[in-house]
Formats: sequence, structure tokens, C-alpha cells
Amino acid sequence: MSLTVTIADIAKKLNTTSATVSRALNNHPAISEKTRKKVLKIAEKLNYRRNNVASSLRLSKTGIIGVIIPSAEINFFGSVVHGIESIANMNGYNVLIYQSNESMEHEKKGIETLLNARVDGIMVSMAKETIDYSHFLEAKNAKVPIVFFDRANDELQIDSVVINDYKGAYIATQHLIDQGYKHIAHISGPLHISIFKARLEGYRAALKTNGLKYNKTFVVPGDVSIESGRNSLRRLLKLAQPPDAVFAVEDFTALGVIKELKEQNICIPGDFGVIGFANEHFGEHITPSLSTIDQQTVNMGKEAFNLMLNLIKNKGNKNNKPQKITLEPVPVFRDSTDRL
Repeated sequence: MSLTVTIADIAKKLNTTSATVSRALNNHPAISEKTRKKVLKIAEKLNYRRNNVASSLRLSKTGIIGVIIPSAEINFFGSVVHGIESIANMNGYNVLIYQSNESMEHEKKGIETLLNARVDGIMVSMAKETIDYSHFLEAKNAKVPIVFFDRANDELQIDSVVINDYKGAYIATQHLIDQGYKHIAHISGPLHISIFKARLEGYRAALKTNGLKYNKTFVVPGDVSIESGRNSLRRLLKLAQPPDAVFAVEDFTALGVIKELKEQNICIPGDFGVIGFANEHFGEHITPSLSTIDQQTVNMGKEAFNLMLNLIKNKGNKNNKPQKITLEPVPVFRDSTDRL
């Protein structure tokens, strides 16, 4: 007998058909209790294990949701995944995580891998290098439910859950102004990604509201990294009129700013204020502790999975319009801006 016991092996042992065995194993009402017990007894004796892959293919359902994140090293994404899994497990789904490493090519491979695995849906936070969206449209055209979280693209008409990035940036910049900083710079992220563009717009709006002139030399393009924060600050400090504060597009960039300020012996927050965005765990443990904007990560994951459940339930209904859920940013003010 083969190492892998099949339904055919059980049928042969009982001198019956594979169809009868299959029905018995699935509690089909047409099978008598006597026959069902015989089948279960032999199945247990032969150490039969159900082939879940084959079953899922027959049912066109795997019970698996694919989740593509830009980086597993960033706590923000891990926290969102925690929110996703908490709801997924309650609803009988498992989560398969794929890391794009901020690469568009890796992201494309991730979509292809998940489609080949016949996942029931795909949840994505786009890589910062992504400028071609054809792989998302391919999955959408294949009728596979897709939900974006955090980094989304409204033009693709795909359901999404995001934070109010504009408002969060406005709050961050306003806080620096309220603390007495007058020359506030912004280190941005790649501006083809909507959330980073919205944060730049929120920064500009806060300056305008407070009668502070927008200075384009105070906006430095970054790439969402510690090194980007350090390099950008060096560039800003070389200006004839350097800034006295930075609103960083996210916390790793802000960490780079703080590291560089310390290396140059510039007092934080006395001489220079720093605020980030995301509320990464390290922020409360560094010195000075980092002011930031919390993005409700766990709630974001839960809301995103609820959208996924709705899409799965209504799969094939072309009349459903894409839903976009926008969460409120939560300010977390700590020592790096506490000037007063």
C-alpha cells in the first residue's frame, strides 16, 4: 500500500466505490449511519488524512488570504497583520504573508505566487518602488478580491483602509508651531505614493494657516529610511537659514534625524524639534522619546479584513462600488518636541 492513503484505498478495503467512501467521509445524508461508521473505522485504521488541497480546489475555496507587506522589519506592518489575523482566525481563514522588500518586482512576484496558490483574497500595502499597477489589475480581472491598506491608489477602484494622512500631517506640523518652532522642514517619502503626498499637503496647509511662508528648500525628498533622515538633515543644516524643526514622513526617517542631530551636538528639543509618523515601538524607548502620529494599526488590519470578507461574500457582483475607510490619526506627543 502507498504511504499516502487515498479514498480509493479505503474503498478497496471495503469492497465499495470511492464515491460512497467520499460521501461517508463528508456525512452525506444518502449514506447510512452503519456504512459511515464502517468507513470511518477503516479510515482511522489506515491512518487516512484528508487532502485539504484537493478539497479546496473542488470547492474553489482555500481558506487562505494572502497579505503582501513592504517590510517585516517595520513594526507598523506587523501590527496591521496582527489586526488582520485576529479577524481572519475568527472567520476560519489562515493568512499567508509575502514580503515585497519595497520592490515592485518582488511585489509582482508576490501577486503571481498568491494567485497560483489560489488564495481566496489578497491584501496589499504597496511597495514604495511601485509605479506600474498592472499586476493589481490582473488579479482584479481574475475576480480575486483585493484590499489595499495604508498605501493605496484610488484610481485603481480597489477597496482600501487608510489613515487621514493629510490631517495627521497637519496635526504634527501644528504641534511644532505651538511649541514655538518657526522654521519647520519636511522630509517626505516618494510622492507618487498618495499617503506621502497627502502628508506633504497637510504640512503645507498648517504653515499657511499659521501665516508661515512655505519654503520649497525646506522640503527634502526621502526614501523612508534611517539613512534618508540623516542625509536629509545634513542637507538642511547646510542652508543659509537652516530649519529649527523637522516633520518627518515616518518614524524611521525621524530616527535618522535624531541620530544626526545628536552626532552634531544639537540639543533636542531645545534647539531642534522632531516629530515622526506611525508610532513605531522604538519611539517611546529612544532618548529623547519621539513625538509621532499613531495610525491605529490593529484597527486598520481589522477594518481591512472586514472589507475582504464583504468582497468574498459578494464575489462576482459587479454593482458594488469600491469602499474606502479613512481612520482618524491619533497624536502622541513626547520629549522630542516638548519645548515649552
